[in-house]
Amino acid sequence: MLKLFEFIGSLSVRWIKGLGQIMLFFLSAVTWMVRPPFRAKNIFKQMEFVGVNSLFVVALTGAFTGMVLALQTYHGFRLFNAESLVGATVALSMTRELGPVLTALMITGRAGSAMAAELGTMRVTEQIDALYTMAINPIHYLVVPRIIAGVLMAPILTVVSDFIGIVGGYFVGVGLLDINSGIYMKKMLDIVELDDIFNGLIKAACFGLILSLVGCYKGFYTKGGAEGVGKATTEAVVLASVCILISDYCLTAAMF
Repeated sequence: MLKLFEFIGSLSVRWIKGLGQIMLFFLSAVTWMVRPPFRAKNIFKQMEFVGVNSLFVVALTGAFTGMVLALQTYHGFRLFNAESLVGATVALSMTRELGPVLTALMITGRAGSAMAAELGTMRVTEQIDALYTMAINPIHYLVVPRIIAGVLMAPILTVVSDFIGIVGGYFVGVGLLDINSGIYMKKMLDIVELDDIFNGLIKAACFGLILSLVGCYKGFYTKGGAEGVGKATTEAVVLASVCILISDYCLTAAMF
């Protein structure tokens, strides 16, 4: 019995300690974010890496998500003669929920893991220590541009995912399932509101912060050589994905 309590206690201590460390890491990044010099070149480079290079996978994910949604909702709504609501359901699902969440998960798998791997490699090869010796703060130089890029590019990619998903749903609903296009569009425009889109983009920005912060944190404090880099990368993807899903519930409960 004592072993069980010891395990629970040590697990709780590690969890609280890790939470405190990542919060201090975040506060340090925010502090350096508003201090010169402002390295715009680094920020744009990371925006290209996070945003432009993730465009294809995000668009592909959004397209097939919208198409599957249209197909599934059509077969369900047909039982109640409510096929006209397929377009509105696809649009609401994409803008409120699936667009931000799936986009964030795709960015986590592609860019968040790379952030952890890059910073982890720099840590184990002592490049981060070299920045300290050159009087360059590594959080300011390495972490801040990545966090800014994550927060800015996640909503932009979400817009792309939402649009492609809605177009994919229209293609399946109207083109393949023969739903009347006028009714399809009218129901969608009547039911979907701007607040649905804006709230989804707010969620996307929060997810962008989470994935970039976790990726940078895990990479920045990597130890154990090449094996440690691989472990940090895996932990970054898993932890960021779980945090995105948990925060998604909290934000959805608060917004809708």
